[in-house]
Amino acid sequence: MNAKEIIARRVAKELKDGDVVNLGIGLPTMVANYIPENMDITFQSENGFVGLGPAAEEGKEDMDLVNAGGMPVTAVPGAAFFDSATSFSIIRGGHVDATVLGALQVDEKGNLANWMVPGKMVPGMGGAMDLVVGAKKVIISMTHTQKGKPKILKECNLPLTAAGQVNMIVTEMGVMDVTDQGIVLKEINPEFTVEDVQNATDAELIIADDLKKMEI
Repeated sequence: MNAKEIIARRVAKELKDGDVVNLGIGLPTMVANYIPENMDITFQSENGFVGLGPAAEEGKEDMDLVNAGGMPVTAVPGAAFFDSATSFSIIRGGHVDATVLGALQVDEKGNLANWMVPGKMVPGMGGAMDLVVGAKKVIISMTHTQKGKPKILKECNLPLTAAGQVNMIVTEMGVMDVTDQGIVLKEINPEFTVEDVQNATDAELIIADDLKKMEI
């Protein structure tokens, strides 16, 4: 498995039967591909529907059925479509149990930077700022480093999407909870050592007493 597949598989295990879940663009959309068939998860897409299914098979794409990132997807039986105002009422009204988002940076205070790099053209923040405060749980799914540089920092230095809203971070190296005391490494990919994970992390990790093998 490559890093993104490892991350998506582990995030899928974090979701609970009956949850309403929003998936951000990019890597988070892969999570829908790993939900067990017997689990009832309702995926919400901020561009206006609930009942988001797995990615469309190659050659069977319907370009009128896309996620918030414009990628072809499928809809499960019972899916419903509506306008953006209704979609964001669901988000802002606290009806989303979990949101899974990518990130450029996360820090030990739970701050999130995931929408722009100064000097580069960007389309805007999108719905991320609403999702991180409206969802009951914020899970960050991302590779641990970018071109060898840590993405989990003591303090974000890019413009923030939100302050103090991240609950969990899942990377190919492990699973971390963001707490009042700092970032707790609670699961580790057995392909890495604790020293490997810490060396790839700018923030000082707290190692859980009951550190477990990462579930994949």
